[in-house]
Amino acid sequence: MSQDSQDPRTPATLYTQVDISAAAQSTAPNQPQNFQREHLELLREILNAQDRTNEVLEELVNATAAQQKQRAAELNQWKQANPELARCCRAAAEGLSQVQIRFLDRMTEEINDTVEDLMEGDFMLTEFVDRFGPRLAHLNGVIQVLAQLSSIPNPTDSPQQ
Repeated sequence: MSQDSQDPRTPATLYTQVDISAAAQSTAPNQPQNFQREHLELLREILNAQDRTNEVLEELVNATAAQQKQRAAELNQWKQANPELARCCRAAAEGLSQVQIRFLDRMTEEINDTVEDLMEGDFMLTEFVDRFGPRLAHLNGVIQVLAQLSSIPNPTDSPQQ
């Protein structure tokens, strides 16, 4: 066998198959003891599988946290290197938020005025989604980017040097 197959963290060990079908019927008089032993063994297998799942989840959480920490550090470095642009992004995000409020106001007004038509006709609903959907999605994306680039760095999140 290869050395990788000996590693307890290989993908093959991440997934466990537990046989819970009835064991072959024994005609021995100590059948209840056999059933208890099998039950105990099954519980041990389930516990081992849960332990492996917990280890994988812990590794996943640690990896995600490391990526988020790295991203926050890079974003803070960018803000420190471009303070004027960060301030401009903040002003732009605030301005676009006002545009978004007006857009949502017009959109909700139209929904309220045509709700029956939207419910009854696929054409009207498609027309509505085509007209408002892409603009709303793009506007939200731009505002989110500007807000991330302009947010004030939290001193507790700054990287340790």
